[in-house]
Amino acid sequence: MTNDNETNPPAGPDDDTIVAEPPPGPSAEQRVESLSQQVAALEKERNELNDRLLRALAETENVRKRGNRQIAEERVYAVEKFSRDLLNVSDSLSRAISSLPDQERAMLHEAGRNAFDGIELTQKELVTVLARHGVTAVDAAPGAAFDPALHQAVTQIPSPHPAGSIAELFQSGWRIGERTLRPAMVAVSAGPPAAPTMQ
Repeated sequence: MTNDNETNPPAGPDDDTIVAEPPPGPSAEQRVESLSQQVAALEKERNELNDRLLRALAETENVRKRGNRQIAEERVYAVEKFSRDLLNVSDSLSRAISSLPDQERAMLHEAGRNAFDGIELTQKELVTVLARHGVTAVDAAPGAAFDPALHQAVTQIPSPHPAGSIAELFQSGWRIGERTLRPAMVAVSAGPPAAPTMQ
């Protein structure tokens, strides 16, 4: 009888049997490269998020500034329509005052002078109230520079004032804040009249 141990000896390291080795892991260089790629990807994502955050903050600041500017403009220009309507009242009072020459005013009885003084005071108070709300008269005195944003030229006449300047005011102009509420109607100077020629 033969012994199984004798015919089939246990396999040893010198036998031809194949032993499966575990697959080789990434080398240290490969691990460093992989980690470097991950770090670069995370840095890129961080930069993109930071950029989006900065853009969102800038847009929020712009919206806040726009809102504040609109509120400020609303405060200034809220009375624009009402002020424009009051300009006709101011014009009527000014016409009433200028319709009476100084010589005739001096001949008025006391009651007439008092009424006339009341009209003048009312007109001055109206101008003061308008100014308190940002409505101011446009400078359109004869000799002042003509500005098409503030003045409306209705004619051109010879005058002692320089050519292109205002020669005469027909209707006062008004501004509210930076806007022209109503341009002043003026005559523009054509310069001094030509001297007659001797023949």
